[in-house]
Amino acid sequence: MKKNVGLLLAILPFLAPAFCQNGYIQRPTLGIYFFFNDFKADNIQFNKLSDMVPGLALNYMNGFTPHFDWSTTLTGSFIDYYKRDGASLGQDNLLLEGDVSVKGKLFTNRYWVSPYVQVGAGISKYRAYWGAFVPAGLGMQVNLFDEAFFIFNAQYRVGVTNTVSNHLFYSVGIAGNIGGKRKEEKSVLPEN
Repeated sequence: MKKNVGLLLAILPFLAPAFCQNGYIQRPTLGIYFFFNDFKADNIQFNKLSDMVPGLALNYMNGFTPHFDWSTTLTGSFIDYYKRDGASLGQDNLLLEGDVSVKGKLFTNRYWVSPYVQVGAGISKYRAYWGAFVPAGLGMQVNLFDEAFFIFNAQYRVGVTNTVSNHLFYSVGIAGNIGGKRKEEKSVLPEN
């Protein structure tokens, strides 16, 4: 028991900043992304760009602490879908994927660059096939004057149901704040 308490006390200073409220919480943000799906990746390796399928995505983010944001994304691409055994279904159709995830940022939005980890849950639809997957990955958010962000992301999307194939997902996008500043961000000027 003493070892567990000692370990908790040792890591507490590193966890405390993640739960403090200091005014740098991600404001509501809407983004558009260009992405590539890589269904031919084996053992999480990089393939040629020509083996990947491009698509577009819309994203909404909102923070709940300075270091944690929730994010929801809707993606669409026209693809000849590959089943888990590697065989294709033989015809290009629209693949829709939607996910909700949590991003844990290393730094707050106070900094220009913040790497993050991301994990969530998602659903997909291809023709009549519905399925579920788990997106897990790494990314980097580049702050542009506290109003917009460049966001780079790489995920491994693990199929939970047998209708979803594991695949890699790479995206780059730009997102902008929507709505006004949060109350804690507004400066308070003394009245004359």
